[in-house]
Amino acid sequence: MSNKLTIALPSKGRLMEKAQDLFAAAGYEISRIGSARGYQGKISGIEDAEVAFLSAGEIAQSLMDGTIDIGVTGEDLLRETMPDADALVDMSVRLGFGHADVIVALPKCWLDVATMADLDEVCEDWYATHNKRLRVATKYLRITRRFFADKGVTGYRIVESLGATEGAPASGTAQVIVDITSTGSTLEANNLKVLDDGLIFQSEAVLGVAKKALPDQRISDMQAKLLEQLET
Repeated sequence: MSNKLTIALPSKGRLMEKAQDLFAAAGYEISRIGSARGYQGKISGIEDAEVAFLSAGEIAQSLMDGTIDIGVTGEDLLRETMPDADALVDMSVRLGFGHADVIVALPKCWLDVATMADLDEVCEDWYATHNKRLRVATKYLRITRRFFADKGVTGYRIVESLGATEGAPASGTAQVIVDITSTGSTLEANNLKVLDDGLIFQSEAVLGVAKKALPDQRISDMQAKLLEQLET
């Protein structure tokens, strides 16, 4: 890492607004350089630092690539982007917004399927009956494979979802989904239920810091000031 710190914030939406408000409260005023839609910014209260405005997904990718030092993005995106996020990124500063659960869900009419162990049995029966694997729709390919392996579920195949994942069971493109939910209302509207042990993890926005940049005192100071604001 060079001596210049690069800090990435979401480029739009509520994540951007809440991140900027939190940083400002901690003494770090952030503003864009040039037009209001520009992708570069500046930050006060910290020496030799620059701000990049990127999509939440780009922030996760840039932290993995080492092109930024700090980024505000969802834990779900960090864990999906990186093979071992905990080895590369410090996520100890959780920012208290952007909450969403990453879950395994399937149709409510599957009355006998309540757990991942039940799902494993269904996978076996599905293959025996249909001569093809049960399909799981998701955009979280890495997270899904890891969680299903941990639960001992193997007889499935992933269908990558690029749109409204929760609609996959009704459309017949998949039988099960792995997705994020904030309120559960979309799952309810699509007659889906979360498995009893199908909560993969509770995600929220985090201050992701590249671990190789952690020794920088400016980062330690920033973490401490943000935590102080979050605790008030």
